[in-house]
Formats: sequence, structure tokens, C-alpha cells
Amino acid sequence: MSASALAIEVPSGFFFSAVAAGLKASGRPDLACVRIPAGASAAALFTTNRVVAAPLEVDREHLKRSRGRVSFLIVNAGNANCATGAAGRRDCERVCREAARLLKLHAESVFPSSTGVIGVPLPVEKIAHALPELIAGSAAGEQAAEGFARAIMTTDTRPKIVSQRISAGSRSFALLGIGKGAGMIHPNVATMLVYLFTDIEASPRELQTVLRPACDDSFNCISVDGDTSTNDTVLLLASGASGVSLRSPGVRAKFVQALNEVCKQIAHEIISDGEGVKHVVRLRIEQARDRNEAMRIARTIAHSPLVKTAWAGADPNWGRILAAAGRSGVALDPRRINIFFGDLQVCRGGVAALFDEREAHAYLTQSQYDVRVQLGRGRVSLDFLTCDLTTEYVHINADYTT
Repeated sequence: MSASALAIEVPSGFFFSAVAAGLKASGRPDLACVRIPAGASAAALFTTNRVVAAPLEVDREHLKRSRGRVSFLIVNAGNANCATGAAGRRDCERVCREAARLLKLHAESVFPSSTGVIGVPLPVEKIAHALPELIAGSAAGEQAAEGFARAIMTTDTRPKIVSQRISAGSRSFALLGIGKGAGMIHPNVATMLVYLFTDIEASPRELQTVLRPACDDSFNCISVDGDTSTNDTVLLLASGASGVSLRSPGVRAKFVQALNEVCKQIAHEIISDGEGVKHVVRLRIEQARDRNEAMRIARTIAHSPLVKTAWAGADPNWGRILAAAGRSGVALDPRRINIFFGDLQVCRGGVAALFDEREAHAYLTQSQYDVRVQLGRGRVSLDFLTCDLTTEYVHINADYTT
């Protein structure tokens, strides 16, 4: 269920809040939290960028020290707290200590996140000053959850919220996903900022085993621009408040299905809200030998400026796609490659197929469409969600800090 739907299923045990701490020049809410009074089991995946923001370093340490338990999530927008040196790490730890003091918690049960401009000192005094109001305002329910989702936005044009309620015998549990991300999107193990909340009972280890494959089939199969962020985080929290155990007969399969669906929907929301995006492209690589090979080709095509600008202009220039696949590093035989725009074949055996260019152009003017590339090498297929590259994307990122 998306944010535009009438109802958001909010799991029990989670209390959301958001305030304007003065981190965003717009004056809009930029500091958000989720309070979990009884604590929650946690699993997380982080960016593989070797340049890592301070909160991610703290998160890894806190999860280890708390043995995968989180009682308070705090997220600031407007500042990435990355490339800020030892001072950035100290500032992040101070935020955790201040929150823990106010909530009478251990600091290691606090999970911090940041998003925004890299290389700018964190306005820690503003955050510390806003913490009492932020914590006091925490509440359950749809309105509070949506407030959290809006506060963590940066260049996003809309909040990204997806939820489900799943029956389990006479009981039920809920799963809520909230994400942010519009640019610097090229995941590798994890991506953007995505928070997943459920009231199912599960251990941190159990959550980790279901989170990674869910991310592999969703967030790891999307790209806006080929840039991997320094702050990418996916966090899954389970409060256990529903009384439904992940170990109960039939529950795990239901939870895994719901988690996969929620992650894929959030991934789609991120791509469709990508910076300057006019066309969402479902790129399907078929007849690969294995998943790694298919992923390598998909990413090479999806990151090609020539391909992406052709998509922006609805130009059926299939040769750019073929050329990108050819430089992927995979030992392709061009004579076996076929390319389709939807059901319209534009390349057969590595050369032009007879097709109506006006029909192809009309197909590519749609806001969402399919591009299929058959390799003729095996039986493995991969769906990869990407987009075009427009002048609006250039303007947004040319003016990002000014």
C-alpha cells in the first residue's frame, strides 16, 4: 500500500516523530525518529562505498555491542555527516548519548542515520536542542509515520511508504516500509535509506537471513545514475508486539513474500521519483549464463549516458544498447544478441531488424516501458529497474550545494 492510499498499516510497538531542527534551508522538518519502548530485533545492510559516513560506523559498532537490538532510530536530513573526520564521529556519538540520556537507554541501542551534503560538519547543537521536542512528540499511527517519511526527504518529491497487513491464523502482523532516495542511486549490497518495520517476533539472525535476499532482488536491481552513496542503509526492525512468531508454521513464507513485495515496491518508488526522471525502464536481460553475468550487462547498459539520453528523447537507438552490452566485459557473441522494445524486435542477431521507427518512438514516449536484451548464452534472466537521463537531472545536481 503506497503513501497515496487511504490507509497505512503501522506495526505495533513503533512511535514516530519529526521536527524542524534547522538543518534544511527550507525550514521544513529535517529531524525524525522512531521510538521502540520495548526494543526491537534488528538487521541491517550498508553501503559498500569505501568512503563511509560516520553514522554507519557507529551503527555497525552499536549493533555488535547491543547484539542486534535497537530502541531508538534517529535520522537527520540536510547533512550526510560524511568526510567530516573524527569530529563527525564524535558528533554522531554525542547525538546518540543525548538521546539515550533523555530516554534512559544505553547509547548502543540508538541507531543514527544521516542524509544530505557530504563534507559539511554536522550541526550537532541544533540536533541536541531539538531532541526533547522530537522525543516528546513521538506517536503511533499513520500521520506520525508519514511525518517521519517526509522529514527524511532530500531531493525526493514525495514520501515513499509501502505497507501490508498479513494474516496468521487468528492473529495478524504488519509490515511497513519507508524509504528515501532520488539521486546517487546505484546500490551494491544495500541502498539509499530504507527502514522496514514489523511487529512479528524474530531474532536478529533470523531477520538478517531474510533481509539480504529481499535486497538482492529489489534494491540491488535498480539504478538512477550509477553512483553509490556513502550513507546507504537498509534497516529491518521487529518489535514482536503482534505475538506472531516467524518460526510459527507457515509464517516465515508469508513474511518473506511480504518483505520481498514491500522492498520491490519501494525500489520502484525510488526509481520513478529519480531526479529528473521522465521514463522508468524495466531492463530485462535474458539468456545469460548466470546472475552475475546478467547483472554486469544490465548495469553497463543502465549506466551508459548515451543509452540514458536516448531514452530521455524516446529515440529507438538500439545500437547504443548493443554497444554498451559489448563493453560490459562479458564474452558476448554479437551474432546471438536480440533486442526488443516491448514486443517490438529492433535487433536480430546483432544487426538491425525491420521495424517501424515511428511505432518504436511512440512506445518509448510512455512513462514506463520494457527493454529486453537476449544474449543467447544460457537460461538465466534478470529484471533491472532504471531510468532515463534528462536535463533536469543535470540542473538538480549542478546546483545541489549552491
